Amino acid sequence: MEEDKNMRDFKGNSNKRQEKNTRRSRVHYQDKREEGFDKSEKVVIDSEDRNSDILEGRNPVLEALKAGRTINKILIAKGEREGSIRQISAVAKEMGITIQEVDRRNLDNISITRSHQGVIAYVSVKEYVEVDDILKAAEKSNKPPFILILDEINDAHNLGSILRTADAVGVHGVIIPKRRAVGLTSVVAKASAGAIEYVPVARVTNIAQTIDYLKKNNIWVIGTDQTGDNEFYKSDLKGPVALVIGSEGEGMGRLVREKCDFIVRIPMMGNISSLNASVAAAVIMYEILKQRGS
Repeated sequence: MEEDKNMRDFKGNSNKRQEKNTRRSRVHYQDKREEGFDKSEKVVIDSEDRNSDILEGRNPVLEALKAGRTINKILIAKGEREGSIRQISAVAKEMGITIQEVDRRNLDNISITRSHQGVIAYVSVKEYVEVDDILKAAEKSNKPPFILILDEINDAHNLGSILRTADAVGVHGVIIPKRRAVGLTSVVAKASAGAIEYVPVARVTNIAQTIDYLKKNNIWVIGTDQTGDNEFYKSDLKGPVALVIGSEGEGMGRLVREKCDFIVRIPMMGNISSLNASVAAAVIMYEILKQRGS
């Protein structure tokens, strides 16, 4: 009986110590929150975050900050303070954006790309534009329209890479279909290295009808396929153009192909019959830039 009483006393004292430590940790956590930089390891997801997209990686987050995109919260791995992370923290603090320092394992659990580089941002959903917005952007630039049409590109990394090249060569906008194609996801944003913030993307119901609309606006539509009549560098790609890139496996759809004004091909001298969609797009986009004299 005496032994049972001692055991009860031990458990009672232990519970009191645990309750006291809990109160201390709550006070310590509150002190950290009041400093303006939350260092708690628990990631608090509120309703606004649940309705947000996420951006992963240093370049995508930094470019989103520079572009003025609405950012709800930025998560940074504990101990990360060098290089672009420091710049991200400084810009976010200046803009009044919440920064939360968390354990890297928490970022690993949230990450979709598995390549977050120690930073994840909860951002407003990236908005699509209308085709007319792309035409207006071209008119405002005082240059002939340079548009990219992607026919059922399904790979997020390909779309991200294409957006990165499109930004580099001055494409006024990209058009993608609403169905059977990847949209502007966090993986696309990461692969684009931030270019997603600068290249307008329109999402349309019918690519073939959109081609007809572009033609009415005096834009030449150029398809790409290995059965094309001429090599791309032997074709006249100057003036207002819309370049069509087909899907990774099937290429352009039949109806889309029939709508093109002409089709060019990339010569293949080896054993492989085609290039990756993003590589093929880059090769021809730079030829268009070259012929424009830029």
